[in-house]
Formats: sequence, C-alpha cells, structure tokens
Amino acid sequence: MKFIDADATREALAFGPLLDALRSLFVSGCDVPLRHTHVIPEPDSDNAMTVLVMPAWQPGGYLGIKTVNIAPANARRGVPGLHSTYLLYDAATGVPLAQMDGNEITSRRTAAASALAASYLARDDASHLALLGAGRVGSLVPLAYRAVRPITRVSVWDRDAQAAGRLVDRLHAQGLDAVVYDTARAAVEGADVITCATLATEPVVQGDWLAPGVHLDLIGSFTPQMREADDTCFAGASLYVDTDEALAKSGELLGPMSRGVFSARDVRGTLADLCRAGHGGRRGDGERTVFKAVGTALEDLAAATLVWRATQHG
Repeated sequence: MKFIDADATREALAFGPLLDALRSLFVSGCDVPLRHTHVIPEPDSDNAMTVLVMPAWQPGGYLGIKTVNIAPANARRGVPGLHSTYLLYDAATGVPLAQMDGNEITSRRTAAASALAASYLARDDASHLALLGAGRVGSLVPLAYRAVRPITRVSVWDRDAQAAGRLVDRLHAQGLDAVVYDTARAAVEGADVITCATLATEPVVQGDWLAPGVHLDLIGSFTPQMREADDTCFAGASLYVDTDEALAKSGELLGPMSRGVFSARDVRGTLADLCRAGHGGRRGDGERTVFKAVGTALEDLAAATLVWRATQHG
C-alpha cells in the first residue's frame, strides 16, 4: 500500500481538475451509504469529539473510506479541530492501494464543492466574496471560487481576528484585494457571494443583511446542533443542498423546517441535479440563492481517485 503525504495530496488537488472530477462523479454517481456518526465524550467535561466514518465506492472501480475526528474544543488547546485519514482500495479485489492525507482531501473537496455549486448559483459577474470563517476550509474558498467566478475582493471575518489577519496576508500574496472586518455584518455588506465556514452553533449571518441577487454558501455546519444562518436567510430564497442527507443532518435546515419556514419540497435540487444537463440553476440576477452542504463521501472518492491517478502517472 502506498502512503501519500499531505504535500503530495495537496499538489494533486488543484482546483481546476478537482472541480472537473467532482462534476463528473456527481453526474455518473456512486454508492454512498449513510455516514456513521459517533460521539466520544471527554471525561469530566462538557466537551466531546465527533467521529465520522464515510465510505463510498463504484463497483469495478475504487472503494474509499474516510475517518474524521472533529474536536471543537481543540481551539483552546492550540490544536487543529479536525483530523482525518483516507484509505483507498480496489473495489473489485479489496486490495489496499493507498493511505492519503484526509485533512487535505476534506478541506479541498469541501471548498471545491462550494465553488462547484456557485458555478451554477452565483451571478456570472460575482467578484466580491465575503468569507465568514478563516480556518482550514475557509482559507481555501477564495482560490476555489476563482476557478469559477471573477473574484477580486474578499472581505474576511473570524472570531479569531489574528487568524483572519493571517489569511488576509496570504490572500494579498495571491493577488486578491482582501480586508479584515470587525463584524460579520460589516464583512457581508456589498458582497455578491457569502460563504460561512465555521463551527458555529448560533447564527453568524442574518437574513436582513442579504441583498437581492446574493448567493449564500453554508458549508461549516454538519450536525443538528450546528447552525450558521438565521431563519430569515431562507425566507424567499431558492434553496439547494449538496445531497438529500443534508435535510436529515443539518441544524441549518432542521430548525427552520420545524418552524415552517420551508419544507423539504421547497428544496430546488441537489448538487447532482445541478451538475446534470437540463437543470438551469440561477434563474435571474435578482434571485437570492442558498446552498447548504454537509459533505458527502462521493466528493472524497472523487478527490482520492484524482490523487491516486496523479501520483501513479505524475
């Protein structure tokens, strides 16, 4: 079995090819069982770690299994809050092929899926991105979006102002006009696209801040307890999800649905629907769109397959 470290994994996942790989697999499809979720409490504390086990496969192709550990309390420990590994197998023989850096796969495929949705849902001329959350995933979103939209300006807010400042410095080095804002509301003012990439359990963005034509991208929360947007963000908006699993997993959606803000029938489509021919996506410049993602093992398999092929022939 081959070991592919973080640097090699990252090098194989340039956003252009990764977006193509995601789009292709969303169109062709693969088998994705429901993820296994387990909570491991921390003794003598209210803190807990969430463990996700996410398999996916294509018969006759590849089988991948990702294990993710999420420990939000790590922020106080000065340790990253997410750690993951990815194992790739031959789906016909079960032979292990590679162990890859799961953190790189997770962060880069999450940012790429956000950009893939935006390629159908954000206005063609969208150039101003507001980024709420300057962590591992959030820091990649501007570069992913540049593969699909003419992003030149990035407004950044994070509860950790130093993290936001470090990201802005990196974005400057990449040729972007980037600014740190003291509040989320100030960051989203005038933005064409707003991405939330936090581990928040209370809304960080309010619907009454959102102008007509804005695309709101919610990619941070992934459990029923997590939430980045208030109810008014969904009222009157065209809502899309990465997969139908989001309707059962996301506190972002479960809460407003329980309060009658919208129903499952109001969801206009999934990312697979958007990627397949015949689905129009955005219907006009004034339409306000929302994309909610909880992540899917399909994206991991697409990314891991790209890494495997690149390292075999590169």
